[in-house]
Amino acid sequence: MERTTIISHLLVALCILSSTRAFTSASSDVHAFLGCLSATIPCNLVKTPGTNSYSELMSSVQNLRAVLPGTTRPVVIVAATEPAHVQATVVCGRRHSVRIRTRSGGHDYEGLSYASLDPHEHFAVLDLAKLRAINIDAPRSEAWVESGATIGELYYAAATANQTFGFPAGYCLTVGVGGHLSGGGFGALSRKYGLSADNVLDAVVVDAEGRLLNRTTMGKDLFWAIRGGGGESFGVVLSWKVRLVPVPETVTVFSIRRSRNQSAVDLISKWQLVAPVLPRDIYLHVFVQNQQADFIALFLGRCGRLIDTMRRYFPELGMTQQDCQEMSWMKSTVFFAFNMANLPVEVLLNRTNADYFLKVKSDHVQEPLPRHAWESIWSKWFEKPEAALVMLDPYGGVMGRISPSATPFPHRNYMYQLSSWSENGTAALEKRLSWVRGVYKDLTPYVSKNPRAVYVNYRDLDLGTNVLEGNVTSYEKARVWGEKYFKGNFKRLAAVKSKVDPKDFFRNEQSISPLPAAKG
Repeated sequence: MERTTIISHLLVALCILSSTRAFTSASSDVHAFLGCLSATIPCNLVKTPGTNSYSELMSSVQNLRAVLPGTTRPVVIVAATEPAHVQATVVCGRRHSVRIRTRSGGHDYEGLSYASLDPHEHFAVLDLAKLRAINIDAPRSEAWVESGATIGELYYAAATANQTFGFPAGYCLTVGVGGHLSGGGFGALSRKYGLSADNVLDAVVVDAEGRLLNRTTMGKDLFWAIRGGGGESFGVVLSWKVRLVPVPETVTVFSIRRSRNQSAVDLISKWQLVAPVLPRDIYLHVFVQNQQADFIALFLGRCGRLIDTMRRYFPELGMTQQDCQEMSWMKSTVFFAFNMANLPVEVLLNRTNADYFLKVKSDHVQEPLPRHAWESIWSKWFEKPEAALVMLDPYGGVMGRISPSATPFPHRNYMYQLSSWSENGTAALEKRLSWVRGVYKDLTPYVSKNPRAVYVNYRDLDLGTNVLEGNVTSYEKARVWGEKYFKGNFKRLAAVKSKVDPKDFFRNEQSISPLPAAKG
């Protein structure tokens, strides 16, 4: 045997030994899984508990509520740097019965991309943070974006290539592109250009067999499912080809705060009628926090036109020239993230968040809430010392013109989305959780019904979790939560699952279940 081959075998053996030391009580499957990984993936990319690199990756998750003591953590984190590492992790996981959870940005609102509710589960996490390349094709107004890139990095790359390039996505800049697009992706340009997923042109996926597939080879059903069907159910999406959308060189934003004694309740009541029918160049959402309603807008144009439009549609808000801030679209994404305009655009490249403990509940509204309902909610909930945040996001525009079955995201025909958020440290966590759930319960008479409509990117385990029947998740039990996220699209998602992953390898507490043969 050649000397280099001997050295190679010794290095592999040392890698397996160092990786398995942390697992003296783990199953033989885990040891075999680590050995399988070592044949393809460099040792330094396979992180096991007890090592600094493992702790660093776990400490970089964005929602600390999901990594509190007692949470079941992965037996291995694979920090993939190329597609072959992802393929090997999937193949080894299937071969040795170690399931895979995939993390792009770490923002999963219930932590399912890096933690489990089952204290006995041995699972691995595929961390895609190093798969973050963005390649702009300026002549075609397109980009290939790897799933580990953040929304902020995509905004920066697009606008740096051409200041009239934008992309419709969310406000939180550190969210990973992979998770965001997998759930649909909503933001300030969605009334003008649709969801993030509506602007996906192609994708590269590693399926349950470990194969690399693109739009042509994966087929139309899987391509439909990954654009809004939630992450981690069908495979690992490595990269996305997206359409970049045109934005003016100068856009206008404003932020107008009104307290209760400045007619905040009346303004919110009127906002419900106005925001969904505004011209699609205007996006106007509301944050209710600290006993104030903050009306925040993006207009794809200059201040003068915005003033005229607001006077025609919403004179009660009292918007004036002094409220306007004109800037580039890239700068506006910073404004929406931080509600301030004096930060450098380089903050778009920051991948770290402040520590928080987050719980989100979302719903959709078809008919405006009566004024007395807002008055009651304000008195009962917004004036409590533990009050958190309620956010109102308008739909309409292009959102309402696309069929609810065009992608898995089905909620296009509502007026707006309503979500309540809790962010705080552990000391106030239980009070904040009770506040969020209390607001959600009191809104029941006024919001979506049969079922309540929930945005899958605001994942909520209160809706229910999967139950195993045999070794696959139960379709009937999954419908309880699945139809809230996907309505009638849930059955089609389950049918896709039964074709591309019938043995249910890719699963978590709210993954799509395979459709039983009798249901097809």
